[in-house]
Amino acid sequence: MSGNYQPPFTMTEKITNLIVEIGEYVGTITAYDALRPNPILRRENQIKTIHSSLAIEQNTLSLEQVTDVINGKRVLGPPQDIREVQNAYEAYEKISSLNPYNMKNLLQAHKIMMGGLVQEAGSFRNGNVGVYAGTQLIHAGTPAKYVPDLMEQLFTWLKQSKYHPLVKSCIFHYEFEFIHPFADGNGRIGRLWQSLILQKWKNIFAWIPVETLVYENQNEYYKILQQTDKAGDSTKFVEFMLEMICNALKEISTTANVATNVATNVVTNEEKILALLKQDGHMSASTLSVSVGVTPRQAQRILAKLKEEGKIIRHGATKNGFWEVVS
Repeated sequence: MSGNYQPPFTMTEKITNLIVEIGEYVGTITAYDALRPNPILRRENQIKTIHSSLAIEQNTLSLEQVTDVINGKRVLGPPQDIREVQNAYEAYEKISSLNPYNMKNLLQAHKIMMGGLVQEAGSFRNGNVGVYAGTQLIHAGTPAKYVPDLMEQLFTWLKQSKYHPLVKSCIFHYEFEFIHPFADGNGRIGRLWQSLILQKWKNIFAWIPVETLVYENQNEYYKILQQTDKAGDSTKFVEFMLEMICNALKEISTTANVATNVATNVVTNEEKILALLKQDGHMSASTLSVSVGVTPRQAQRILAKLKEEGKIIRHGATKNGFWEVVS
């Protein structure tokens, strides 16, 4: 990595559409007042998140056993598995106080997550490691001597990147797993950190079990990691993770009995453009036209109409300016 490193990635139409759909689900769930005072639902989803993230790492405890451990009950199981659950619960409980753009906070999270499990808890590894699917090596981590510098530059990119938080969180997740900075716990920390980045964007991601969807699609998760490594570009991984996030939101919407089903609603081109601009106000008329399926001239007319109606405000010049959606 150089000082101005930019992770290889291509914004696709599929990613743009997923950003829009996710944004609409987020808006629908956030607006559903019944969710806010429902700590039971949030706790259940947090437990699912912990169980799924650890199960991906071969933790043998069932969802019921994980629930009992978190509730302070005695559980018959491998001591290490029980300690993993206790550590993960503590880490997820403290996630809201962590800064996703602070590398020291990442090390702190690793120390909590892996305390009593590995000697290097809270520190970058000193030796070489690999990612395994069963007994098959699917990725060899970056040589240990380069890890501190690579992580420093990855965090610099995370702070400075103008990508949408949904996209940034996925790219960071992949780059983190590619570097594999710790002796153990890389998978669970990578997923935790993506959740933290998303939570700082929209608070509902503090309790949405994205990890559960990854767990249910674990084979494809590893397959996508391999494909992304071979391509040298994180685009496919970003698409996969955004699909998992979108599916998690759909599941929460159904569980919470939210009436709006984004997938079947008829949405006007104006509403689509407004939704896109809510997620990224820097989108040009040309980019919007491709995402919505209209001509650039039609997109410009829609923008002009929305501006005239006071629904959007333009800030700055054509090249470096952006659109603000008026609430």
